[in-house]
Amino acid sequence: MAPMGIRLSPLGVAVFCLLGLGVLYHLYSGFLAGRFAFFMLGGPAVESGSVDLRELLAASVVAAVKGGEEVKRVREGNNLNEKAKGKTREGADEMLTFGDLRSNRKMYYLLKTAFPGVQINTEEHVNADDQEKIFWDHSIPEDIKRNIPSTQVQADSVTVWIDPLDATQEYTENLLQYVTTMVCVAVNGKPVIGVIHKPFFAYTAWAMVDGGSNVKARSSYNEQTPTIIVSRSHAGTVKQVAWQTFGNKSVIISAGGSGYKVLSLLDVPEVNQEKADVYIHVTYIKKWDICAGNAVLKALGGKMTTLAGEEISYTGSEDVEDGLIASIKINHQRLVEKLPVLDKTSQN
Repeated sequence: MAPMGIRLSPLGVAVFCLLGLGVLYHLYSGFLAGRFAFFMLGGPAVESGSVDLRELLAASVVAAVKGGEEVKRVREGNNLNEKAKGKTREGADEMLTFGDLRSNRKMYYLLKTAFPGVQINTEEHVNADDQEKIFWDHSIPEDIKRNIPSTQVQADSVTVWIDPLDATQEYTENLLQYVTTMVCVAVNGKPVIGVIHKPFFAYTAWAMVDGGSNVKARSSYNEQTPTIIVSRSHAGTVKQVAWQTFGNKSVIISAGGSGYKVLSLLDVPEVNQEKADVYIHVTYIKKWDICAGNAVLKALGGKMTTLAGEEISYTGSEDVEDGLIASIKINHQRLVEKLPVLDKTSQN
C-alpha cells in the first residue's frame, strides 16, 4: 500500500503564497516604502537612526511657508479669535490666535511626519487628539541642493525649535511687517539651521552653518554709534541703557518679533524691513523666538550671545533668562564689554 501524503492543488499553493506575501507586506511595508521613496526621489541612503541635515533644511523651509499660509489666511479672513494665554514678566498680555494654532499644527506635523525620530519643541501646545498627517515629498530645491552638501547626523542629537507665529501682538494689531514663522535645527545644542519666513511679503531667509545661505550680511555697519533695534512690547530698560552705553546719537528702533530684528541686521531686499547694526534684548525670552536667528547669524559669521557674552545652548529648558545681544561684522566681544550695566539692570 502506497504511503499517504498531502497534495495541494495549484489554487491552494496560490492562496498560501498570497497569505505569506501579505504577512511580509505588513511587516516591511513602512521600511520598503521609505527606501523606495528615497530611491525614486533621488535621495541619499539614510542610516538607521540618522537624519540628513540638507533634507531637514528643505523640509523646514516648506514648514515655515505652510505655517505662513495659515497665518495669512486667518488674518485675511479676520478670524483671529484672539485671547490672552497668560502674562509676560512685564505684565503685558501674551496673545494667542487661530493663526498661531493653525500654523503650529501644520509646521509641527509636517516635520514630525517626515522626521519622527527628532525632538521637536514648539511654542504652542500640540493636541494629540487633533493630529494631521502632512507629507513632505523629500524634494530639495535647486538653490539648497547647489549650496548645501548632504550631511548625516544622529537623530537623537537633533532638536528642532518651531515658532509658528513670531510677533503675535503685532499680528493682532495688523502690523504685519513684523510677523514671521521660524524653524531652527540645533545639533547637540548648537544652532545649525535657521529659516525665517515673512508670510505677508513672500520672503524667506535660510542658512546652514558650514553650508550656505540665500541671505547675506550688509557691506558695512556702524560700531561707534550703532542703530540699535529693541523690542516694542518687551523693551524693559534697554532704551535708556543703550543710550548711556553708546551715546545719545545712537538711533533706537522699536520693533516687533525677534525674527524681524535679526533680519534688520542683514541685507534683506524686502522694502518693509528696517536696518539696524545691533539687536539687544534685556529681558527673559524663549528659545523658539531666537534659535532660527541665531543659526542664520552664525552661518554668516555673526554672533548672538547672552548679555554676558555666553553662547546659548538649545537643549533642555526653553528659557533664556539673561537677555541677548546680536551683531554681525562688528567686534562682538567689544560690544559685550560695553554692556555690563545692561546685565545689572535687566532684572524685570
